[in-house]
Amino acid sequence: MKGTRAAVVVNEPTTVQALDSDRVIVKDSTGALTFLGGAQWADRVPKLVQTRLIQTIENGSRIASVSRPGQRIVPDYQLNTDIRAFNIEAASGSAIVEITAKIVADKTGHIQRAKLFQARVPAGAADGPGAAQALDRALSLVLIQIARWTS
Repeated sequence: MKGTRAAVVVNEPTTVQALDSDRVIVKDSTGALTFLGGAQWADRVPKLVQTRLIQTIENGSRIASVSRPGQRIVPDYQLNTDIRAFNIEAASGSAIVEITAKIVADKTGHIQRAKLFQARVPAGAADGPGAAQALDRALSLVLIQIARWTS
C-alpha cells in the first residue's frame, strides 16, 4: 500500500478447525494435536489475532484508517490472513506462529502482495502460563512483521 491515506479492513483470519479454538494446542512429534490442560485464551485464536493485528497496525500509525469489516469504513484494501500454525511444538519445546497475509485491492479484488510470516520462540515451561507467554511472544513478532510489510 502506498502512503498513509489508505483505508484498510482487517478481516478475521481463516484457519483449520483445530486452531479455530480458545485452547492452547500442543503438536507432538507425530503431528498429533492435543489441548494443553489448564490453558485457555480469552477468545477464539482467529478473533484474538485479528484484534491484535489491528492494534499493531494502529500503533505503527503509518496507515490512515484500519478497522474490522462492518464498521462503515470504505476501504482501499483488505488484509486477509490465514493462520497456518499457532501451537507449541513438543519435540523442539518451541512456540510456533505462522500466518500468511494478502493485501487485496478492495475495488478490483486483485492481490497486491502476499507473504508468509513466521516466528519460533523457546516455550520454556510446558505448563499453561509458560506456553501462553511463548505463543504471545511469537505472535507479537509475526504481527510486527505484518504491520511493517503492510505499510
